[in-house]
Amino acid sequence: MNAVTFRTRIGEYRGELTKSAFTDALWLSLPVSSTINMLGSEIYFEVPTESEADGKAVTILDKGDIAFWPEAGAICLFFGPTPLSGRDGRPVSPYPVIKIGRLVGEIDSLADVGDRTKIVVEAAF
Repeated sequence: MNAVTFRTRIGEYRGELTKSAFTDALWLSLPVSSTINMLGSEIYFEVPTESEADGKAVTILDKGDIAFWPEAGAICLFFGPTPLSGRDGRPVSPYPVIKIGRLVGEIDSLADVGDRTKIVVEAAF
Protein backbone atom coordinates (compact mmCIF):
# COMPACT_ATOMS: atom_id res chain seq x y z
CA MET A 1 0.00 0.00 0.00
CA ASN A 2 1.10 3.53 -0.81
CA ALA A 3 0.06 5.93 1.95
CA VAL A 4 -1.02 9.47 1.08
CA THR A 5 -2.11 12.57 2.95
CA PHE A 6 -4.85 14.87 1.65
CA ARG A 7 -4.30 18.37 3.09
CA THR A 8 -7.24 20.76 3.07
CA ARG A 9 -8.00 24.12 4.66
CA ILE A 10 -9.63 22.35 7.62
CA GLY A 11 -7.28 19.44 8.19
CA GLU A 12 -5.44 16.39 6.94
CA TYR A 13 -6.89 13.06 5.88
CA ARG A 14 -4.96 9.87 5.37
CA GLY A 15 -5.49 7.41 2.56
CA GLU A 16 -4.04 4.10 1.49
CA LEU A 17 -3.75 3.39 -2.23
CA THR A 18 -4.03 -0.16 -3.49
CA LYS A 19 -0.97 -1.56 -5.22
CA SER A 20 -1.04 -1.13 -9.02
CA ALA A 21 1.10 0.38 -11.76
CA PHE A 22 -1.26 3.39 -11.81
CA THR A 23 -1.15 4.08 -8.06
CA ASP A 24 2.63 3.61 -8.03
CA ALA A 25 2.96 6.22 -10.81
CA LEU A 26 0.52 8.54 -9.04
CA TRP A 27 2.35 8.19 -5.70
CA LEU A 28 5.71 8.89 -7.34
CA SER A 29 4.29 12.09 -8.92
CA LEU A 30 3.36 13.58 -5.54
CA PRO A 31 3.00 16.24 -4.20
CA VAL A 32 0.08 17.50 -6.26
CA SER A 33 -1.95 20.64 -5.64
CA SER A 34 -5.44 21.04 -7.10
CA THR A 35 -8.84 22.68 -6.66
CA ILE A 36 -11.70 20.79 -5.02
CA ASN A 37 -15.07 20.21 -6.64
CA MET A 38 -17.86 18.92 -4.39
CA LEU A 39 -20.87 16.85 -5.39
CA GLY A 40 -22.88 15.83 -2.34
CA SER A 41 -20.50 13.90 -0.10
CA GLU A 42 -17.92 13.48 -2.82
CA ILE A 43 -14.82 15.53 -3.46
CA TYR A 44 -13.12 15.28 -6.83
CA PHE A 45 -10.11 17.08 -8.26
CA GLU A 46 -7.88 16.80 -11.28
CA VAL A 47 -4.41 15.30 -11.05
CA PRO A 48 -1.73 15.24 -13.72
CA THR A 49 -1.21 11.66 -14.81
CA GLU A 50 0.23 9.93 -17.83
CA SER A 51 -0.58 6.43 -16.65
CA GLU A 52 -3.87 4.61 -17.23
CA ALA A 53 -5.76 3.21 -14.27
CA ASP A 54 -6.50 -0.47 -14.46
CA GLY A 55 -9.42 -2.19 -12.84
CA LYS A 56 -13.15 -2.52 -13.15
CA ALA A 57 -15.12 0.70 -13.56
CA VAL A 58 -17.99 0.99 -11.05
CA THR A 59 -20.60 3.54 -10.04
CA ILE A 60 -21.66 2.14 -6.63
CA LEU A 61 -19.05 2.70 -3.95
CA ASP A 62 -18.58 2.60 -0.19
CA LYS A 63 -18.02 5.43 2.23
CA GLY A 64 -14.27 6.01 2.39
CA ASP A 65 -13.45 4.82 -1.12
CA ILE A 66 -10.82 6.65 -3.15
CA ALA A 67 -11.42 6.32 -6.88
CA PHE A 68 -10.04 7.58 -10.17
CA TRP A 69 -12.32 9.08 -12.82
CA PRO A 70 -10.43 8.34 -16.07
CA GLU A 71 -12.40 10.65 -18.38
CA ALA A 72 -11.66 13.69 -16.20
CA GLY A 73 -8.23 12.64 -14.91
CA ALA A 74 -9.58 13.18 -11.40
CA ILE A 75 -9.27 11.58 -7.98
CA CYS A 76 -12.59 11.15 -6.16
CA LEU A 77 -13.02 10.90 -2.39
CA PHE A 78 -16.36 9.43 -1.31
CA PHE A 79 -17.25 10.27 2.30
CA GLY A 80 -21.03 9.84 2.39
CA PRO A 81 -24.19 9.91 0.30
CA THR A 82 -24.14 11.51 -3.13
CA PRO A 83 -27.14 12.95 -5.03
CA LEU A 84 -27.75 9.55 -6.67
CA SER A 85 -27.56 7.52 -3.43
CA GLY A 86 -30.44 5.26 -2.57
CA ARG A 87 -31.98 4.46 0.81
CA ASP A 88 -28.84 2.64 1.94
CA GLY A 89 -26.82 5.88 1.68
CA ARG A 90 -23.99 4.27 -0.28
CA PRO A 91 -22.22 6.76 -2.54
CA VAL A 92 -23.19 6.48 -6.20
CA SER A 93 -21.03 8.13 -8.83
CA PRO A 94 -22.77 9.64 -11.87
CA TYR A 95 -19.81 8.46 -13.98
CA PRO A 96 -17.78 5.22 -13.98
CA VAL A 97 -14.76 5.32 -11.67
CA ILE A 98 -12.03 2.85 -10.71
CA LYS A 99 -11.42 2.19 -7.02
CA ILE A 100 -7.79 2.91 -6.13
CA GLY A 101 -7.79 3.02 -2.33
CA ARG A 102 -9.48 3.86 0.97
CA LEU A 103 -9.57 6.81 3.32
CA VAL A 104 -8.45 5.94 6.84
CA GLY A 105 -9.77 7.45 10.06
CA GLU A 106 -12.29 10.24 10.59
CA ILE A 107 -13.66 11.54 7.30
CA ASP A 108 -17.06 13.08 8.14
CA SER A 109 -15.51 16.55 8.47
CA LEU A 110 -14.71 16.47 4.74
CA ALA A 111 -18.24 17.87 4.34
CA ASP A 112 -16.87 21.19 5.66
CA VAL A 113 -13.91 21.50 3.28
CA GLY A 114 -15.77 23.66 0.76
CA ASP A 115 -16.11 23.74 -2.99
CA ARG A 116 -13.37 25.43 -5.04
CA THR A 117 -10.82 25.30 -2.21
CA LYS A 118 -7.28 23.99 -2.38
CA ILE A 119 -6.21 20.41 -1.76
CA VAL A 120 -2.66 19.08 -1.64
CA VAL A 121 -1.91 15.37 -1.94
CA GLU A 122 1.41 14.23 -0.50
CA ALA A 123 3.15 10.92 -0.04
CA ALA A 124 2.94 9.72 3.56
CA PHE A 125 5.55 7.54 5.19
